[in-house]
Parts: sequence; structure tokens; C-alpha cells
Amino acid sequence: MLAGLNLDVPIIQAPMAGVSTPVLAASVCNAGALGSIGVGATDADGARAMIDELKGLTDRPFNVNVFTHNTPTPDQEREAAWLDFLAPRFREFGATPPASLRTIYQSFNSDKDMLRLLLEMRPAVVSFHFGLPDQDVIAALKQAGIMLFATATSLAEAQLIERAGIDAIVAQGIEAGGHRGMFDPAAPDDGLGTFALVRLLVRHCKLPVIAAGGIMDGAGIAAALKLGAVAAQLGTAFVSCPESAADDAYRAALTGEGAHHTRLTSLISGRPARALANRFTALADSAQGQAAVPDYPIAYDAGKALHAAAKAKGEFGFGAQWAGQGAPLSRAMTAAELVKTLVKEMKQAGL
Repeated sequence: MLAGLNLDVPIIQAPMAGVSTPVLAASVCNAGALGSIGVGATDADGARAMIDELKGLTDRPFNVNVFTHNTPTPDQEREAAWLDFLAPRFREFGATPPASLRTIYQSFNSDKDMLRLLLEMRPAVVSFHFGLPDQDVIAALKQAGIMLFATATSLAEAQLIERAGIDAIVAQGIEAGGHRGMFDPAAPDDGLGTFALVRLLVRHCKLPVIAAGGIMDGAGIAAALKLGAVAAQLGTAFVSCPESAADDAYRAALTGEGAHHTRLTSLISGRPARALANRFTALADSAQGQAAVPDYPIAYDAGKALHAAAKAKGEFGFGAQWAGQGAPLSRAMTAAELVKTLVKEMKQAGL
């Protein structure tokens, strides 16, 4: 298990920015696992409010996740072409596309206020997604006594993480819901599955490996641990918990046909991410050769605007309904009940 965190069970609830809440994370922590919140979609003030709320609900360790993507370079021509492509969908709901697109999320790499906040609040764990911050930032966080995780989708990324002095590697397989943690989304992606990636990293890296992607029950956790992982990170499994921020349409979609056909797409946000099959993911075929998707998170500004226009007319098929390939295995129960169930299933699987 991860030394220093004193977890009762080797389970981590994935950060899931926009879906995970302080209440969800605290419930997971209080059940003996590691709860997480994602602050990549908010600023330092928003993050402070989330951390304060979480600290008021648990005295156990928790994880705060940040996005470390490269700051995009605006491309007005490319963005205008993308809005033109989406225009018919906006018109379907009596709306017009935004006049222009914004960089709606600031990367942690350039957010000094967020760094100062984390150094002040000192959560037990800070995790990085989409790459790594500068070495001086890593050093400052470690000096503050914070344990650091980082996501890898390949052995090459894991080796960069190890050399940077990070404490543990989150091995994210292609099955995982939400955004791929690739350092460079334009680079070739071998699409390694969770278990193949875990074995590669366990064999070639010295750091603890956390398995992430497609794991939905105790049998899956047990399998990951038997392959050498020290813990398993589950995201989609917790979306149906009442403590998550998922709306009713998202929850319903997890039990629908789209859960059996998750799709990896860049259309919604500008970076590859796995979502439930819906009307937005279905645009991938028509978009090919028509218009280039703007960089993350600029494209997300358009995606959120389209979802808002559709939702106002009662259409929920343009939401960012992130989910992994194990989505059909989702179960609706409280976070505490889910952790308890997972532990029981792990024991049944021989752990």
C-alpha cells in the first residue's frame, strides 16, 4: 500500500473534475479509502472552498488533482471553422454559437495562485494529469510534505515521472473514462490496456503503481493488485453515487445503451477523452475532414455552450458524460456502501 497515507483499503476514488465533490471524497476517505477532488476546472478561490469543505468533513488524507496541460495558443481561424461546423447543431436548438472561444481552464503550470494555495493547505496528496509541472514546483510541493502522483499512459511517460521525483504512478489504461492523461495529445497513442500497462510499469519502474481504467468491482481491484499494483483508482464506479455531482441525465445514461459503447473522442474538449456514446460522440464521423478541433480547453468552451443550448430544450445528448469501458457495471449506492462492497468482493476474489 502507499506508505504514509494509512489507508485501510487500497482503493482510490478518481478526482473527476466537475463530478467529484467534497462530500463524495470525504465519504470515501471516511470509509478507509483515498478520496479525491479535481480542481482543474476552477481557480484558486474555488479550490480553497472545496478543500475547506472537505477538511470539515474528514480528518483523513485526501488527494487534490490539477491539470498540467500546455497552455494553448489561440487560433482564430481554426476556432471559427469549428464553430461553423457546430452551427447547425446550435440552430437545431434555436441558438447561435459563441462569437469566439476562450481558454476556460488555466493550466496549473502557469497558475501561481493555485500553487500557493496547495502549499498553504497542504493536502496529503497532489496528483498531476496531462503531464508534469516544472521541477521547482515539484520540489516545493515535496518540501511541504505533500505526496505526489502523476498519470502515465505509457512506459515512456512513467519513466519521465520517475525521473522527476514523483512518489507514485497512476497507470491509466485505454479503458479509462474521462480524459487520457497523455503528456502530448498529438503524439501517437499505443492505447495500452490497464493490465498490460501495469505489468510494464511494475517490471520497469521502481515507483508504486496505481492501476486505473475499467476497474469497477472488487474482482477487478484484486486482479490489479495481483499484477503488482499497490492500489486501484476507480472513477466511473463512483459517478452513480448520490454524493457525486452527476446530473440525472448522466446517471440515466450510465444505465442506458450508450454505456455499452463508450467512445474515445477529442470533439467535446479538445483532448482525447472516453465518454458514453451520445449525440456529441456521434459527431466524430461527420467531423472527420470537415474541421479541426481547437486545442484543449478552448474546444471545451464550444462543447459546454452546445450542451447548454441543447439542455435548455430538453436534449441531454451533448453532455460530457465521461465513463470508462466498465460503465455497464455501474451500481447506484452511497460511496461508503460502495467501498464496503468493493472490499467484500476483493475478499471473495482471494485478497
